[in-house]
Parts: sequence; C-alpha cells; structure tokens
Amino acid sequence: MHGTHFWVVGGEFRSLNFHTLVHGSAQVEGPFPSRREAEECWRTLSEKNRHRCNVRFSIVEEPRRVAVA
Repeated sequence: MHGTHFWVVGGEFRSLNFHTLVHGSAQVEGPFPSRREAEECWRTLSEKNRHRCNVRFSIVEEPRRVAVA
C-alpha cells in the first residue's frame, strides 16, 4: 500500500458561494507527505490572501492506492 499524500488547492472564486474559480487563478501545492506540512502551506497561502474575501484554499487528502499483485 502506498502512503497518503495531501494537497492544498484553491484560488480566486467568482463569488462568495465558492462554486466557480476565476479562469487562470487555480493553485495546487503539493504533494505533502503529512497533513501538518499541508496545513503549514495552507496557513501561509491563506494569510497571504486574507485581504481578498473571494480567495479560498482547502486541504485535500489523496486516497491511498492498493497495490494489485
């Protein structure tokens, strides 16, 4: 079984319902081997963009893959 990876994803959204990203604003950071490292990146990105109310980032856990023999 392979280890879990974490990603930080987000960007600028068209509205405050956070359903549609502004074209070209998507950001993906990672993979990170631990949630703690992903949280550090998320915190840095969120703090950098805190003055922009329509920018949001989330941490996503990549599902583990099972090796097939």
